[in-house]
Amino acid sequence: MYGWLQWINSAVWGIPTLLLILVVGVYFTVRSGFFQITGFPQAISSFLSKLKPQKFKSDGVSAYQALCTALAATVGTGNIAGVAGAITLGGPGAIFWMWVCALLGMILKCAEALLAVHYRHINGQGDVVGGPMYMIEKGLGWKPLAVIYAFFGVVAAFGVGNATQINAVLGGIHSAFAVFDFSVTPIADIFIALILAALVAGMLSGGAKRIGRIAEMLVPYASALYLILGIGVLFVCRQRIPEAFSAIVVGAFSPQAVTGGVIGSVFLVCKTGAARGIFTNEAGMGTASIAHAAAQVDHPVEQGLMGIMEVFLDTIVICTVTALVILCSGISIPYGTDSGAELTSAAFSQVYGGWVTVLIALSLVCFALATVLGWGYYGLRCAQYLFGHNVYGIFIVMQVITVMLGAILKTGTVWLLAETVNGLMVIPNLIALMGLSPKFKQLIQEYKKAT
Repeated sequence: MYGWLQWINSAVWGIPTLLLILVVGVYFTVRSGFFQITGFPQAISSFLSKLKPQKFKSDGVSAYQALCTALAATVGTGNIAGVAGAITLGGPGAIFWMWVCALLGMILKCAEALLAVHYRHINGQGDVVGGPMYMIEKGLGWKPLAVIYAFFGVVAAFGVGNATQINAVLGGIHSAFAVFDFSVTPIADIFIALILAALVAGMLSGGAKRIGRIAEMLVPYASALYLILGIGVLFVCRQRIPEAFSAIVVGAFSPQAVTGGVIGSVFLVCKTGAARGIFTNEAGMGTASIAHAAAQVDHPVEQGLMGIMEVFLDTIVICTVTALVILCSGISIPYGTDSGAELTSAAFSQVYGGWVTVLIALSLVCFALATVLGWGYYGLRCAQYLFGHNVYGIFIVMQVITVMLGAILKTGTVWLLAETVNGLMVIPNLIALMGLSPKFKQLIQEYKKAT
């Protein structure tokens, strides 16, 4: 199975897909007048204003809750385990290409969010629904492409947003118990997975409003704890920060100079950084627009600004802190292997001592539960688009089963499957964005005139 996945992954994440992401990102950047840069101060201001309690109608969620739901799916184990894997597989230079993808991803996420708001509608149950499948069907009239995207979304909800997260959670828990010289048995793994499965079922059963409320509580506090720990490491190792940035920039174009020849292909570095970058911030995949579509805003571009902030907070802030912690801590980096959360935990432990592994595991659990929650919502909306509202109960049962499978699958297989499905979702979504680019430009121009 692993061999077949490697072959499919190489085809999906080959030069055509990377070029498609690059070209569409550059195209939207130029067409919008570099809106992710010129509009960034307004995005910051809008984000801060939405931190205050807001009144909103019962048939939707606040813009901040929509952002937190989207962040719940993006701020996950990719920020801890994914970044570690990017560095070991692609060298420090992979982080540079994650930044490039983030810059282009900010405008793509902006486009996805505002178009989702523009093309959303109220379903038969009174819920506000939207996302790429509705954008494609209502905006372009391409029903088959919408169905293809929704199908990939359902599959990804089990791989990207469930099995990978549970797998990483158990790795973090193993590291935490190792501090006390206690090993977790396979039976204990299954018991932990049962607890997580029960939590997932309870959270998903409440629908969009419960998911929004839980995400509003989980994401900010878990992120704050993790960032405080990371900034503490960087303060202690501040003299190594310039060297770390140098390794990132040099390694992006001359990886062998940084990794001692273990990694020598610039394309491999770029491919690894792009794949892991998209895994963590999901820009270009269109998934976050499913959450953004439910936000109550006066103009679609207002939620587009939240899309910009989503990528900035996820990749530019949290992923960068993780990368710098690993590179500045002084630990030995096993280049050429697919490391996960264990490497990140080891980096923190190098500075704080073994006890910090417990806090990292706690952050990992919170991030992973939030990601499963957000992706569960995405997958549910995709499943309902394909099969109708009554698929709700069946989908939740399948999510619970996948939690159990995530506890026994190998890390390499899980990550490879996740990256492959990510690539399959990117292609129809970017094709749709290109087709709707005139509407995107029109909405941006309307907003600029109004403000």
